[in-house]
Amino acid sequence: MFQAVLFDLDGVITETSEYHYQAWKMLASGLGIKLNRAVNEQLKGVSREDSLKIILRYGGRENDFSESEFQALAAKKNNYYVESIQNVSPKDLFPGIAALLEELQTHQIKIALASASKNGSFLIERLGIKDYFDAIADPSQVEHGKPAPDIFLAAASKIGVSPDKCIGVEDAAAGIAAIKAAGMLPVGVGSPNVLGEDIAIVTTTAALTFNYLKKVWSE
Repeated sequence: MFQAVLFDLDGVITETSEYHYQAWKMLASGLGIKLNRAVNEQLKGVSREDSLKIILRYGGRENDFSESEFQALAAKKNNYYVESIQNVSPKDLFPGIAALLEELQTHQIKIALASASKNGSFLIERLGIKDYFDAIADPSQVEHGKPAPDIFLAAASKIGVSPDKCIGVEDAAAGIAAIKAAGMLPVGVGSPNVLGEDIAIVTTTAALTFNYLKKVWSE
């Protein structure tokens, strides 16, 4: 039986990708880069710093900034984003997530957040679900972002559960790759075309129940 479920945040628990997109768009615009949704797709599940590198490369400006200027740009984007998420509330939780967290806690399954977002703690508090989480892995404390397994391994370590006893829930290909690399069982939210044909996938979070996870684990 699995002992822990590790959750990504964006696209699994709630949807803040539009806030991210608008914040990146604002930053890019100030740099003379016209960001579009196709480029934004490459940023999903990717850390803030790696996202900024993708945008600067896309705009042909990857060599224009010193390390301190680069960090200042990343901080500026985060300020835009944090400003926009102040109104997030429990109504922004995806269907079935609150019930799933309740079920997992009832069955004494550990719960951790393994998100690339450095605002994860703030967001789950705004969503009213922070008390369910036994740990939050901080992306600033791991060396490599997804698709490397670091954030999932850090989350498992924080709750003291062996990776082979963990289920990871993700909606991005980079996240699924990270879960596999960590030696955990992946469950995807989305489409097999994006996430792969070789894993369990639900098209809506409403289908993520304790019984469903048990079934996937036993198979």
